[in-house]
Parts: sequence; structure tokens; C-alpha cells
Amino acid sequence: MTNPNTPQTTTSAQQKVITTTILVAALGYFVDIYDLLLFLIIGKKSLAELYPEWAGQPILLEKFQHLLDLQMLGMLIGGVLWGIIGDKKGRLAVLFGSITLYSVANLLNAFVTNMTTYEILRFVAGVGLAGELGAGITLVAELMDKNKRGIGTMIVASVGVFGAVVAGLVSQVVSWQTCYIIGGLLGIALLFLRIGLFESNMFAKAHDSKIPQGNFFMMFNNRERFSRLLISTLIGLPLWFVVGLLVARAPEIANILHIQGTVQQAYCIMAAYGGLVLGDFACGGLSQLLRSRKKALLIFYGLCTFMMITYVNLEGVTNTTFYTAIFLLGFSVGFWAVFVTNASEQFGTNLRATAATSIPNFVRGSLVPIAWCFSLVLSFNNGDMIKSFYYVGGGVMLITLIALYFAKETFGRDLDFYEK
Repeated sequence: MTNPNTPQTTTSAQQKVITTTILVAALGYFVDIYDLLLFLIIGKKSLAELYPEWAGQPILLEKFQHLLDLQMLGMLIGGVLWGIIGDKKGRLAVLFGSITLYSVANLLNAFVTNMTTYEILRFVAGVGLAGELGAGITLVAELMDKNKRGIGTMIVASVGVFGAVVAGLVSQVVSWQTCYIIGGLLGIALLFLRIGLFESNMFAKAHDSKIPQGNFFMMFNNRERFSRLLISTLIGLPLWFVVGLLVARAPEIANILHIQGTVQQAYCIMAAYGGLVLGDFACGGLSQLLRSRKKALLIFYGLCTFMMITYVNLEGVTNTTFYTAIFLLGFSVGFWAVFVTNASEQFGTNLRATAATSIPNFVRGSLVPIAWCFSLVLSFNNGDMIKSFYYVGGGVMLITLIALYFAKETFGRDLDFYEK
């Protein structure tokens, strides 16, 4: 069967292929996000049960951060690895391989009894989790009409981030071991849905050519191409500053602001990602309406800045108001779909999967230096967390806005081209 790239040649059978691809990519990203955020939700609880003597002690947070860092390291390595595979062997190879790897890792995670095994499995899961989004977005973008592909990628990202909400809900009713088992089984079930998927024509044509494919070092051997890589990465920084610092440390922030009532980490993540779901639809729809990725991103950056300032000034409000602010904060960074779509549109077919897979994971990995900068600024400010958020958040937004200024507009771009 031949897959379409333009609506003029789309038959009902071909449209079914596109619809199925969007559905499977969306469900795949749903499971991906479920597993990605699951450790953030249940990691401390699992460590406290494995090592009761750590409960309430600083070592618990240290070990939790260590495991999270290993997961992020796995994602950085996996982002490059799966991207290369996606351009050399095909987008479907990544979809099958990545889901298998992280599903098995999460199933085994339910049965860990010691720290060493936990470390290995979080790293392996991180490697697996890195491939899902980039491959799915690349495949959808190459299948759809150039003026409508944003709708497809918007659906994929929006359905996907809802996985975090489900992870939060599930964690409230079952044990942490069962949470891992559910994630693993969901991934394995998805493998059967993917049997009916087809590779894109663009990749098939590029694969038959003499054009070099999946050469990661091509990202760095050309100044203009490297600038595209750097800019495409920098425009996604605010999301992980918000999720990795403002939301991840919400209970601590709540104590500083004297929030009335209990603030639970799981509910904070659910609220933030619930907002992200709607934000992805809104930003994706706005991009289509304005026929511009850059204008939609700029509007959401403004909203994000406003919500960050509002969030750290909620002195003495109720926990309901606090959760609402987190929801709106999540909505304000709901530009992930547009960000990843932009990354896939910046590069030719022979490097597209490499870019679309590695760039989101570079952004996720940016949490490490951002968190380091925050810790450094915090020490200079004598532990004043709110003031430190202002400085680091302001720096992140400034870098992002400069990057957006230099970014190329990609809405409606023909993706049938190569990097040489």
C-alpha cells in the first residue's frame, strides 16, 4: 500500500492508514508519558518501602534524585540512539524497539528488591522512553498534508501528556509495584496495534537513495545546521523548568507561601499535565489558525511568564487555588506539540528522526543544568527559593525568546528534502 503525502491523492484506504498511525502514535506517547512521570510520582514511596530506614531522611531525596538522573541520562543517550535508528532503519523500527524496551524495564521494576537493580532498570527504561515521541511525530508529519500536519501532531501530544494524569490517578489506588506492572502491560498491548502501520513514502524514497542517513555528526559539521539544532532545543526550555522545578517542588513552594491545606505531589503533577493536555490543543490550534509556529509559541511564552510570576506570589491562598494555579501553569507550557513539530520540520528526511527524537530529550536533559543553576543561585541568595526562581526563570525565558527570534518559520513547509 502507498501512503499519501498530499490530500489530493488521499483515498479512503490511505486516510485509514493515516488515522490509524495518529491513533497508535498518540496511545504510544500516552504510555510513554505514563511511564516517564510514574517514577516522579511513586519513586519516593517505593524507596521508602524498600528502605524503611531512609523514610524522612535526606538520603531518601538523594537516592531519588540519583535514580531520576539515571533515567534522564538514559533518555539523553536513547534520544541519539533511537534517532539514528529511525533514520537508518525506519520510523517503525523505533516505535517497536523503544516500546518493547521500556515496557519490559517497567515490568521488571515492579519486582526490584535492591538499589542496584533499581538503578539499572531506571537507566534502561530511560533509554527506551526516549524513542517514542520523535518517531511517532516524524511518521505522522511525513504522512500528512503539509498544511494540516500540525493537527495530527497536536492530537498525538495532547493524548500523550494525559498519561501523566492517569499515572497520578492510578498511584492513588494501587501499590507502586502495580503501577509499574500496568505501565508495562499497556506498552506490550500497544505492540499488537502497531502491526498494521506502514512506513512513510519519504523515508522509503530516502532509504533507496545514496544520501547519508542518520549520521548524528552531520548535526555538528555544518554551522547553519548546528544552529538549527541549538535553536530548536532552546525554544523548549521553559517546559522543563516549569515541570522539573516549579511543579516538582510544589510542596516545598507551598510551605514557603503558607498555602492553606495539604499539597500532594501526585495532585500537583495531575493538575499540571491536565493543563498541558488543554494547552497542547490550544497552542496547536492557534498555530493552525495563525499559520505560524513562531507566533503561537510567542503567545504561550507570554502566558507562561505571567503564570510563573503569579504562581510564586500566591501567599496564603487555599490548596484549591494553588492546584488551580498549577493547572494554568501547565496550560501555559502546553506548546510541546508545536515545539516537537517544529523540530521535525527543521531537518531533511535523512536526519528528521534523529532531530525529532534527540531534540525533545535534549530539552528533558536540560533539567540537569537548569537545576544546577537553580541550586547555585539558591546558595547565593541564602536559600531564598522564590527569589532564585525569579532569576533562573527569567534567564530561561530570555534565552528562549532570543532563540525563537532566530528560529525559522516552518508552518506549511514541504518536508520532502535532504540534508547534504
